[in-house]
Amino acid sequence: MHLLTDGDPTADSTLLLAHGAGAAMDSRGMNEITAALVARGIRVVRFEFGYMAGRRDGVRRPPPRAETLAPEYRDAVDAVRELGVPRSLLIGGKSMGGRVASMIADELADEGMIDGLLCWGYPFHPPEKPGQLRTAHLLTLRVPTLICQGTRDPFGGRDEVVGYGLSPAIDVLWLEDGDHDLRPRAAVSGRSYAQNMAEAADAVAAFAARVS
Repeated sequence: MHLLTDGDPTADSTLLLAHGAGAAMDSRGMNEITAALVARGIRVVRFEFGYMAGRRDGVRRPPPRAETLAPEYRDAVDAVRELGVPRSLLIGGKSMGGRVASMIADELADEGMIDGLLCWGYPFHPPEKPGQLRTAHLLTLRVPTLICQGTRDPFGGRDEVVGYGLSPAIDVLWLEDGDHDLRPRAAVSGRSYAQNMAEAADAVAAFAARVS
C-alpha cells in the first residue's frame, strides 16, 4: 500500500486521512487539509482506496459501497502502525473517507489501535435526499470523535444534524456558511475559506491533544 506522509514522524499525533469519493489523496482539497494540520504539529498519512488506482491511466471508476472499503481502511491502519506511531493515532477522512473510518472506529479503539476519529465534511445523507440517512452507527459511537462540518453542507447542514441524536462522544464543529469543502460565500457571510480552514485545523489540533 502506497502511503503519502507529511509532517514530523515524531509528532505526538498521527492522523490517517482517507480521501472522498471522487478526489484522490493528493487532490487540492486533501493537500490543503494536510498542510493546515501539519502546520499545527500533526503528522498526516494519506492513502488511496483501490478503486482510485485507475486514475493514473485515465480510467475513472465509481466508488463501491462504503461498507466494502472497511477492510482496505484496516490495512491502512496496519501500514501506519508499521511506520511507527510515537504517541497517538487518529483515523478519519474527507467525506466518504471519514464515513468508512467511522464504521470501524469503535472496533479499532477496542483493540487499542486508535485514539480518536476525525470526519472532515461527513456525508450524513446524499445531496437532496435527506431521508437517506447514514447515521445509524453514529448514534452509539463510543470513540472520541470530531466532525468538522459546514453549516450549509448539502450532505447535512446544521439545521438538519442537530436533530439526529448523535452519540455524546461526537463533537461537531460548525464552520459558518461552509459548504461540503467548508467554503463560505464571502459576499453573504463575510467569512473566507482561509478563516474556516484555520478554525477547523485549530479544533483538530486541540482535539488531538485532548485524546492523545
